[in-house]
Amino acid sequence: MTPDPATDTQASPLLVTARELIEDVVTLPPPVILDVRWQLGDANGREHYWSGHIPGAQYLDLPGDLAGQRNVREGRHPLPSPEDFEDAMRRVGIDDDSRVVIYDDCGNTSAARAWWLMRWAGKKDVYLLDGGLKAWIAEGEDLAVGPGNPVSRGDFTFDLDHMLTVGIEDTATWPERGVLIDARTPERYEGRTEPMDSRAGHIPGAVNIPTGDFLDERGRFLPADQIRRMFAEVGVTSGSDAVVYCGSGIHACHALAAMEVAGIEAGRLFPGSWSAWSADRKRPVSIGEQPR
Repeated sequence: MTPDPATDTQASPLLVTARELIEDVVTLPPPVILDVRWQLGDANGREHYWSGHIPGAQYLDLPGDLAGQRNVREGRHPLPSPEDFEDAMRRVGIDDDSRVVIYDDCGNTSAARAWWLMRWAGKKDVYLLDGGLKAWIAEGEDLAVGPGNPVSRGDFTFDLDHMLTVGIEDTATWPERGVLIDARTPERYEGRTEPMDSRAGHIPGAVNIPTGDFLDERGRFLPADQIRRMFAEVGVTSGSDAVVYCGSGIHACHALAAMEVAGIEAGRLFPGSWSAWSADRKRPVSIGEQPR
């Protein structure tokens, strides 16, 4: 499953190409393929899956399977409980020794949430399909339609805390000891618009790197050295302390995946993100292009 650097300029331990996946699905045992189609403002991921998906892929509902119940303290998409996440992974046929490939149709910005959660839960053999569903289609491969085939229940076992998180109190003081990254669009970071949450702006001291900037025009990750330069410009290199947040903890996982692609071991997730911060009226807010 590891990409071949000689043939893949995007080679990364995290990414697989569509061609590699095409070759891998005919091996025994084949990988478990997960379809995680979700976008802000589009709740029809399951319908998109039914309309066409990679053959054999199982659908995961991001709000239902990859997040807990929305609440004021933890935000719009809190982390799921270990028990609920373990059950969801078993339901789609994942065993402790399964290889897993995850995709979406939006540059892995939602698929990365499933990747991060699986790594958080102790699973290492997890990959993102670089370019997602569009890359599969570009290879001339057919799609399956309908609800997908049932699979045998897996035996996946949750093993907590293999990825780092921080709470709201640590996030508030993080700019004094490390780098706090806001992965939302500039419009939301600067407070010019806020379509989802109660207040506009950003956490004081946070710098803005929109996670979409890590992708090329095909929705594939940029080369690792280019991503490393982007992080270095805000002071993030391997070994430095960086916390990433977004609107509700979904796209921040994509920024952390970009760090993984770049070979940077530095990132922690603030799961509640802006949705939790903005809901607490005691928390200050900064507006404009500057961190403070």
